[in-house]
Amino acid sequence: MLDSHLADLRKTYAQRTLTEADVHPNAVEQFRQWLDEALQAQLDEPTALTLATVNEAGQPAARVVLLKGLPDNEGFLFFTNYDSRKGQELARSPLAAMTFFWPGLERQVRIEGRVEKAPAQVSTEYFQSRPRGSQVGAWASPQSQPIGSRQELEERERAVEARFAGQEPLPRPDNWGGYVLRPQRVEFWQGRPSRLHDRIVYELHTTGWQLSRLAP
Repeated sequence: MLDSHLADLRKTYAQRTLTEADVHPNAVEQFRQWLDEALQAQLDEPTALTLATVNEAGQPAARVVLLKGLPDNEGFLFFTNYDSRKGQELARSPLAAMTFFWPGLERQVRIEGRVEKAPAQVSTEYFQSRPRGSQVGAWASPQSQPIGSRQELEERERAVEARFAGQEPLPRPDNWGGYVLRPQRVEFWQGRPSRLHDRIVYELHTTGWQLSRLAP
């Protein structure tokens, strides 16, 4: 049954347009341009993305992570615990999807592709650039695993602090590091009036990126 309070919520999108002539021929470079505009607009959490993976039964799961780089204009870099649920699912099936939503610009970007681990040096350099508390937290948290209480987590944190007392920066845990999603399909969505939104999709072929327009 429809909830009228929700069903009646609507927003008119009319800030911008998006045409094939507007976009860069490289999908990742086009994303970089939109990300720069989101940063310049000082949107909340402009690098936040929803990452979707699937388990062995085909059950999808989604969570928010932060984009940390666009290496060589060929991928999307993020970091996590390799033993986490998403890490385990990526180990079984390296196909994943990302979604960015910037409501302040009335824009969405959808990305699909294959995920691979980032080079160890990249993971170590990023890990050791993080605040010490975040480094300690990565060691202390058995991410995605059940724990008995908040107190147990805090005891693990204290134990890590004691183990690495006086050490700066901490070594990177073996089970923590980066992933790069290599895109095969990228869709740029610009909100338009009457729900007749602009959708430009890039698909990667052996000859390079090919563009087309999708119906909203």
